[in-house]
Amino acid sequence: MLVSSGTIGESDDFVVVAARGGETAESLARTHLGDAGKSWMIEDFMGARTFARGQQIVIPKKPWNVSGVDATGVQLVPVLVYHNIGKEPRGRLVLGVDAFTEQMRYLKANGFRVVSVAEFIEWLNLRRQLPRKTVVLTFDDGYRSFREHAYPVLKELRFTATLFVYTDYVGAGRNALNWDDLKALAAEGFDVQAHSKSHSDLRRGDHESETTYGRRLQAELIEPPRVLAKSVGRPITFLAYPYGRVDDAVLAKVKEHGYFAAFTVRRESNPPFVDLLRISRSQIYAEMTLEQFVKNLSVFHPENLR
Repeated sequence: MLVSSGTIGESDDFVVVAARGGETAESLARTHLGDAGKSWMIEDFMGARTFARGQQIVIPKKPWNVSGVDATGVQLVPVLVYHNIGKEPRGRLVLGVDAFTEQMRYLKANGFRVVSVAEFIEWLNLRRQLPRKTVVLTFDDGYRSFREHAYPVLKELRFTATLFVYTDYVGAGRNALNWDDLKALAAEGFDVQAHSKSHSDLRRGDHESETTYGRRLQAELIEPPRVLAKSVGRPITFLAYPYGRVDDAVLAKVKEHGYFAAFTVRRESNPPFVDLLRISRSQIYAEMTLEQFVKNLSVFHPENLR
């Protein structure tokens, strides 16, 4: 039987309690922070999820390390990118739904917290503290298979995700999400963001004139936020570069057109000081074993910063 822990002391920043037996980080967060979902604050501060009778537990009432940097190292956040999900794997980019489900359940079972791209960007701007074991899920292009295969798993586990869609593909056939799909997903808390207009390489081609390139890049970057915002009813401020390809000229135009952050494809997790227009994402391939998937989940870089 769970007996409520006794309060030893309290300040504006912390509550100190003595465990009376049976408490968990979740139950303590519900009692002292008013939200079981804040259990990660206790877990991260105390380094434990359960507590022995008589143990003194320090419960932070507010963020204590927004930067993600302490004397032992630097917090990292992995951003994963998926493309198509199928009943069975096919090629490199069509991941089987069984493997996807296994990966998502691994995250849940091992205490990972899935946050939205917007929450991740707030962390990069020092406006939010994130759990030590944070991961961001993204899906590129706009395949209908997200609705059919990924959505049920994510809803069951209460995970969120961001869909980076290129607008020429929306409603383009039975394999693509349509505008009603995007509107419905946005209404359920899934974020929808830009992946350009046509999914072409945003860098200037070898034989492309400056005038032609300027017109093309303007269409690729300006139209998606306008039409996507009209569909989902919220501003579009993030971009995933097609194929992850970017150079300085593209960066300048992306910034000029008002994107707050942009994502490439590079297999590494992100420190809090990553360039907001060159955020890394790790591509998850169909042939990956669970052990290979787990290698993409680096959440801390140890370093003696004393």
